[in-house]
Amino acid sequence: MPSMSPNNPPHPERWMKVCPEGLYVEPGGFYVDPLRPVERAVITHGHSDHARPGHAKVLATPGTLAIMRQRLGEGAGGFQQALEYGEAIRIGEVTVRLAPAGHVLGSAQVILEHAGSRVVVSGDYKRTFDRTCAPFEPVPCDVFITEATFGLPVFRHPPDLGEVRKLIHSLEIFPERTHVVGVYALGKCQRLITLLRAAGYDRPIYLHGALEPICTLYEGFGIALGELRPATVAAKEELKGALVLAPPAAVADRWARRLTDPVVAMASGWMRVRQRARQRGVELPLVISDHADWDELTQTLDDVGAPEVWVTHGREEALVHHATQRGIRARALALVGFEEEGA
Repeated sequence: MPSMSPNNPPHPERWMKVCPEGLYVEPGGFYVDPLRPVERAVITHGHSDHARPGHAKVLATPGTLAIMRQRLGEGAGGFQQALEYGEAIRIGEVTVRLAPAGHVLGSAQVILEHAGSRVVVSGDYKRTFDRTCAPFEPVPCDVFITEATFGLPVFRHPPDLGEVRKLIHSLEIFPERTHVVGVYALGKCQRLITLLRAAGYDRPIYLHGALEPICTLYEGFGIALGELRPATVAAKEELKGALVLAPPAAVADRWARRLTDPVVAMASGWMRVRQRARQRGVELPLVISDHADWDELTQTLDDVGAPEVWVTHGREEALVHHATQRGIRARALALVGFEEEGA
């Protein structure tokens, strides 16, 4: 029988299991981003495909817990424990730390140390600079569990400020038309606003009512968004030439039809796929993503230096192949239920 000493640590496959509830850390007795209600959960970030309701105990960053309370109310967890980035806590036989993931406010990678080995669960992440959240920090590890939402070489995101300048230019050349942009309520909305402000757009930005609570929460965490106004109660004439942000579903329904000759835009990494833009009736696709693109995914494998990589929730095969070609042991991890929120 192999020794359990730090000189010969048990392989993480022996103490991390894929269960119907999600990724289970056996010596700690907890799950990471479980899909079903469990006794103890560690949550990477507040998007609904990762932060599910009904857990008895929840551990996450202060930002993620605030988002969960905002979105889930009493379902945010019976007992909530905040863990700051870099702070360590012992759960059972596992030391747990959180590191910034650069995805949305409060998003974290989960660092697990047990019996001499270290596993990092990336959660969703990106490497592009974002004023609304702490930047991704590469953490050296023995096994890196990475997302692969855009895990194909075709996905190379353009500079985000260039995409925002397209939007501002369209506002300038169509001053009588209302521009309505589909954005996810958590993360994308606030990031687009800060990008617009950084590009010099200082006019009021109008929000669909579903976007207002999370924007208020972000401002409570010190993230300045400038003047925001409710779009739902604004007069049609007031919205001529204005910029309106709304959830993707609202852009396609009757809510948007009352706008003046709207220019329909969408901010998403999926706007790289022209067919998706056409299917959604998008006139102005903006390729702005909160997930790592192909170059960022492959660069991250180099940065963390893990000899083994598990790839999940996305286009696993290409990244597994790339890692294998680089001499990294790699496999797809059969987790289900994760996708870009609102996609």
